[in-house]
Amino acid sequence: MKIETQCLHEGYYPKNGEPRVMPIVQSTTYRFDSTEHIAELFDMPTEFMYSRFANPTVDAVEKKLAALEGGVGAMCTSSGQAAALCSILNICKAGDSFISSSTIYGGTFNLFSVTLKKYGIECVFVDPTLSIDELQKYIKPNTKAVFGETLANPAIKVLDIEKFATFAHNNNLPFLIDNTFPTPVLCRPIEHGADIVIHSTSKYLDGHALQVGGVIIDSGNFNWENGNFPDFVEPDSSYHGMQYTKIFGKMAYIIKARMQLMRDLGCYPSANSAFLLNIGIETLPLRMRQYCKNAEKVAEFLSKSDKIASVNYPTVNHDTEQKKLVEKYLPEGCSGVVTFNIKGNKEDAMRFMNNLKLASNVVHVADIRTCVLHPASSTHRQLTDEQLVAAGINSSMIRLSVGLENVDDIIEDIAQALKFI
Repeated sequence: MKIETQCLHEGYYPKNGEPRVMPIVQSTTYRFDSTEHIAELFDMPTEFMYSRFANPTVDAVEKKLAALEGGVGAMCTSSGQAAALCSILNICKAGDSFISSSTIYGGTFNLFSVTLKKYGIECVFVDPTLSIDELQKYIKPNTKAVFGETLANPAIKVLDIEKFATFAHNNNLPFLIDNTFPTPVLCRPIEHGADIVIHSTSKYLDGHALQVGGVIIDSGNFNWENGNFPDFVEPDSSYHGMQYTKIFGKMAYIIKARMQLMRDLGCYPSANSAFLLNIGIETLPLRMRQYCKNAEKVAEFLSKSDKIASVNYPTVNHDTEQKKLVEKYLPEGCSGVVTFNIKGNKEDAMRFMNNLKLASNVVHVADIRTCVLHPASSTHRQLTDEQLVAAGINSSMIRLSVGLENVDDIIEDIAQALKFI
């Protein structure tokens, strides 16, 4: 099936006489005929047994998301942050290190640089424009993974996915990527070598600001038996000696994440949240194409304004390398998020934002409605000045998430607010 059809039909397959629309299974518990059956599930919880592990409604959405990204399995989480956390914890433990692009979302940056550090896991941040040879200098004996974002938030820079995947695989490491902004409609990183894909489903996948959620998708392509990942190969004492690669093969990563991390952390979404997410996914292809059209027109308008210092949108700026990456990875569009720098300072940026009438000042992005945010004072507030520069952020930067309103109305709103600068 093409992706438009997948968004409607994957994941839930009603049988004769069953509801056509995916139902909400609003239950924490499941009945069994014998205690022996339940005992078996505690050895290998691969059936629905308790909604901290899995739920039929969430399971249907997980299957749909795995299909959309071309993976073998998926696990939904209660937030995008939880997805980022579990994706790393499923690989790294205290004493391990991993490498990440420096141009990532501020919440993820803080998770990696501060919180994981407290648990003994080191994150080494690198400039994503470095060559493979230059990146190699950051590899350590305890390096376990490589992480990046397809479209950096808020720098809106396209990552060279194949370069990072090659770099990771040259060192027998998995490459994990956050594909939140493009969604699988615009880019499918697994096709370019990524091993694990994560999303904040709160953003475009939902599209309507109705639920907070995340997902981890396993490509099934990485060889966990290469000698660097004993936790996937050696017996798991918490499951009576289970060996993940031996029993689950290509699904070892995502099954281990569910059986260990979801069991212990309990960051599973509700059935109702999954139902709302699925409604959003059903219209995803239509929405993504319109977001891209609107954003490109807005970015072009901003680039011609004498009150704007610079615009970050891959198809509008004059970075030759970025344009090549767009042609390779995002030929159908670069999402609806545009960042730009006001000619002035932080106060000028905030004055512009405060005078917008249609666009909303919210702590959110990738919504059906146009919204704005000031990254330096909000999502990336915890970063040092040096870290802000590395992330491509300054005090006059504004992140504009272009919605699905008529684009002329969006531009008119921007134009009138610029008069206050």
